[in-house]
Amino acid sequence: MYYLRLIKLFIQVSLQEEMAYRVNFFITLLYSLLNLAIGILSVVVIFTQVNSIHGWNFSSTLALLGTYLILGAIRAIVFGPSFDKLVGIDGEVWTGQLDYTLSRPAPMQLLASARHWRFLPIIDLLIGTGVTCAAIFQLKNGMSIGHILAFLCALIIGITILYALLLFFASLVFWSPGLLATRVFDGVFQMARYPLGLYPGWVRFALTWIIPVGIITTLPAEALVGMLSPLTLLLSTVGAGIFVIAVSLFFQMGLRHYASASS
Repeated sequence: MYYLRLIKLFIQVSLQEEMAYRVNFFITLLYSLLNLAIGILSVVVIFTQVNSIHGWNFSSTLALLGTYLILGAIRAIVFGPSFDKLVGIDGEVWTGQLDYTLSRPAPMQLLASARHWRFLPIIDLLIGTGVTCAAIFQLKNGMSIGHILAFLCALIIGITILYALLLFFASLVFWSPGLLATRVFDGVFQMARYPLGLYPGWVRFALTWIIPVGIITTLPAEALVGMLSPLTLLLSTVGAGIFVIAVSLFFQMGLRHYASASS
């Protein structure tokens, strides 16, 4: 309960800060609509040339795009703002502000992951949900409650893996304080908006096993269209849990490597 009250306080402070710049709402809205237009236009262009790509048709690819937008919005709302404060030449590690953060009576991983929030990306979350609902409408003849429940479970798995990836990239700052590691991740994450079948074999391997951004969007989309087996869902759940634990240990190792600005 203490941690929940702490997160509630973080949300309240972040909301007060964001409301001070209301013009950002219109900028964010424009950016979200452009992002949506580019995503849908690219899918439409692809499927005016072909009917399917490695088993992915227009409806299933639309579901993948909706999943990508939802996960991108969650990253921008919850995890991204805190990790962005940690890394880079203006980040807490580089400037030494992490010394003050470490002195606070709360776990450092919680502070690094959820201390800062942004709320304007809720627009992206609503748009992504709308795209996913449109995909469900397209797939309604082959849709069942089981598919939707599997989609929600796979989406939670995707969020878990997304968090672990962001935590891993943020942890690299302890060895290279000026590294904009989360920006590198953002560039790779852009590739997750398309089916893995679009990419050459070595890229598919990298997006599946090295930086698994393809997994976090593909799993929920496959669950929604009935392409995901229960065994794959179970193994993915176990794998996501192991991944989070391993990255958390890596983060703690990075903290021990941190050299205080006052030392």
